[in-house]
Amino acid sequence: MKFARTVWKILVAIKDGLVLVLLLLFFGGLSVALSMKPMAGHVREGALAITLDGPIVEERAKVEASALLLSGGKTRHQYLERDLVRAIEAAAGDGRIRAVTLDLEDFGGGSQVTLTRIGAALDKVRHAGKPVLARAVLYDDATLQLAAHASEIWVDPLGGVMVRGPGGTALFYHDLLDRLKIRAHVFKVGTYKSAVEPYVRQNFSPEAKEAENAVYGALWHDWQDDVKAARPRANIALATGDPVKWLAASGNDAAKAAVAAGLADRIGDKVAFGKRVSELVGADKDGGIGAYKATHLGTYLADLGTPKAGKAIAVVTVAGEIVDGTAGPGAAGGDRIAGLIDKATASGDYSALVVRVDSPGGSVLAAERIRSAIARFKATGLPVAVSMGNLAASGGYWVSTPADRIFAEPATITGSIGIFAIIPSFEDALGRFGIGTDGVRTTALSGQPDVLGGLNPTVEGVIQSEIEVGYHRFVGLVAASRHKTPEAVDKIAQGRVWDGGTARQLGLVDEFGDLDQALAWAAHRAGTAKWHPVYLEDSSDTFSGFVQSVLNDDDDDDSADDSSHASGRDLIGRVTLARSALAGQLAGDLERLLGGHGAQAYCLECAGLVTPTTPAPDTAATRATWLAVLFGPAH
Repeated sequence: MKFARTVWKILVAIKDGLVLVLLLLFFGGLSVALSMKPMAGHVREGALAITLDGPIVEERAKVEASALLLSGGKTRHQYLERDLVRAIEAAAGDGRIRAVTLDLEDFGGGSQVTLTRIGAALDKVRHAGKPVLARAVLYDDATLQLAAHASEIWVDPLGGVMVRGPGGTALFYHDLLDRLKIRAHVFKVGTYKSAVEPYVRQNFSPEAKEAENAVYGALWHDWQDDVKAARPRANIALATGDPVKWLAASGNDAAKAAVAAGLADRIGDKVAFGKRVSELVGADKDGGIGAYKATHLGTYLADLGTPKAGKAIAVVTVAGEIVDGTAGPGAAGGDRIAGLIDKATASGDYSALVVRVDSPGGSVLAAERIRSAIARFKATGLPVAVSMGNLAASGGYWVSTPADRIFAEPATITGSIGIFAIIPSFEDALGRFGIGTDGVRTTALSGQPDVLGGLNPTVEGVIQSEIEVGYHRFVGLVAASRHKTPEAVDKIAQGRVWDGGTARQLGLVDEFGDLDQALAWAAHRAGTAKWHPVYLEDSSDTFSGFVQSVLNDDDDDDSADDSSHASGRDLIGRVTLARSALAGQLAGDLERLLGGHGAQAYCLECAGLVTPTTPAPDTAATRATWLAVLFGPAH
């Protein structure tokens, strides 16, 4: 028996050793795979084929391993604006590229500023004498804005164009909270800080409606200008004035109506589109019907490589909601971004810093940590520029205040200089279920803020005082940055949002320009003629980079058709997506009320302008939990 036990121990030890070796080999191989850079592929003479089956973003959201496993290995493609611009602009002068094609059938959208920038790159291709061809089933505002820069727009026979313009429905919860006996204690500064209105009103206040109309009117004007400049024959008024009459004039054939309005050029399916491209660049005889000679985006980017000549200029991206901690990419974790900037400052490797901001704001504490890190870089004597994308509002403007120069676009939304906090209490709701509260207090602040027994006037006064101090600090930072008096800033602050053109007139922005112009300014200010950007990223997040590189390689397979990434391709599908978006808005608003957030410099009214991305799993779970609590059956 003793011998048998000894043999068994030896076998177990061998088994454990083999498992350990296999684990070491697995993680070693995974580490090597994650650290590998994409290999340059073969660029074929023909078209640069770009299939956009996901949103265009400033920064790709982090891919969590757990979420990837739960989704069966499926995740949505995300395309970096800078990658698309670099590839398209390079194609303009590349003799191997004879045309550029855009497949927008499953396009996930992008911000107005982003699409304007990519449209300008497409214009360079056309000015180089190369055709740009786009195809889709249904063209919405974002899809049409991008496709307008094509020399040929193809619409599917079962498709059409649906131009809606900016704006939509906001949800208000005052009566619901009253019904549920939940008290929303609101603390704010700013006449126009309408982020709190969904919890205390059933509609917009006149001041908020005024600000919303001004901003959305400016966005709509800029969108039309962009489309008309790229496609002068586009009759936008015909498509938006009376859509029913417009469709009826073409026998209710939406595709024909699109051509009649100059919003599309040809009607045809994917095969017909491919045959047309084949006439221009040559057919791919090995690719099946409608296949044409092409190089896909991932391969072309790998071939281009990364510029490294000259001095390095650091670029840090503040994209998404600004939150406490190390969240992101995809969310702007204050500690994470501050750490990236401080590391760049300490390294001494960079001659300037450009901060790319595309955020509606968020946590005051997190925004201040990012701002402080930018200020520490600036204290070294090196230039700092801010490049505003689609959004740089509230906390997004807070982090911009240390800049020597602020660049924005006419369609940029900025301002919203204000602070608020919301604390719910449930004393009345508990009473409905026969639950009482009582306690022993040694001071007026004992047990406060008490979300179960209610907030007393003392703690309410303390919190409001803190919000007012925060607002005055915000105004002071802006005043120092913009060389204005606090009184002058207060007049244009008050939580009001502004479009980029108005913000420039008010002095909140220095000049119009995109990221490239901000980089060029920073390089000039640093006294260097040769330079290259270095995008600061968390080197520990190699998993996300590896997954995204694999996803980008999917572009090279025309036969791949993963319906899990498909958005609503026709009108009914878009209606379904809108319903899902509204449900997401509802869940997000409730999570903001009940999620225990601190003081917020957040532009809630800007939320509809954020590029759609997949929510993080923990956020989605939190929202679902609150929905179940509020609307689940009572027992």
